[in-house]
Amino acid sequence: MDEEAVTLIVFFALAYAITWTLFTVVATTIQARTPLGYSLVVAGAFAPATVALSLTAWQEGGRGVRRLLNRLLIADVPARYYAFALSYIVAIKLAAAALHRVLLGAWPRFGSEPWILIPLAIAVSTPFQAGEEIGWRGYALPRLAARFGLARASLLLGVLWAGWHVPQFYIAGGDTYHQSFPVWGAEVVAMSVAFAWLYARTGGSLLLVMLLHSAINNSKDIVPAGLASAPGVFSLHASAVSSLSAALLWLCALGLLSRLPRSTAGWDDGGGLDHQDHGALGRARPVHDASRHDEALLRIERH
Repeated sequence: MDEEAVTLIVFFALAYAITWTLFTVVATTIQARTPLGYSLVVAGAFAPATVALSLTAWQEGGRGVRRLLNRLLIADVPARYYAFALSYIVAIKLAAAALHRVLLGAWPRFGSEPWILIPLAIAVSTPFQAGEEIGWRGYALPRLAARFGLARASLLLGVLWAGWHVPQFYIAGGDTYHQSFPVWGAEVVAMSVAFAWLYARTGGSLLLVMLLHSAINNSKDIVPAGLASAPGVFSLHASAVSSLSAALLWLCALGLLSRLPRSTAGWDDGGGLDHQDHGALGRARPVHDASRHDEALLRIERH
């Protein structure tokens, strides 16, 4: 097993260990709504970024850390990608509500939160998504894509990303408390494809995937999916809204998968693509840095 594979395993092992430990303490000992409980939840949520930055500093030093953090500042991308990030889950949820009406003869329950507050919540929440996205998309996705191709990497990362959330389903007071993890997890794997597509199309912008993450978290309850009587974490029973949303998310994911690079052809040992080549979907000539042959950052032409 090569060094890069070992480093990836270490990344996921540490991210899981830190988050699961802190979330388990909150689930079993300290209420999440107390100051200490909230602090532990936040620390657990930032574990992927903490581990990613630590490993990057160890492997590549300050230069590597700066290069990774600079991806937070990639904002000069076409407006359509901002529109996608902001409207993705809203479109899915409204389509699920419409299907619910057509198939079941009644509208589902809509959220009671004023819609006018959603943009403010997204703006406030976006910076906090760095806690996950620096790790998942900034660190892990390019390295997985260098090995498996972006399509398979997005699916594999989706499984690992979903599994990382399991302890969250045992934290009382949260909207996922004792809800169906398998159905929710299937949705997350499909969302992971959308995150990978957006990351690739914006030249590796962490800002855009953070915006997408925030928009999902703060817009999903325009059509709530949770069951009033929680079925249990590993139950397959879920609301009709959840099932319809999962189906729609996967339809979207299948469409996006066909637009991701199909292989690692044109990727160097670290997964880099030259900005001046043929874009996110075309072939690209490898970028080699003799001193950093294991660099694992996607550099994809912006469209």
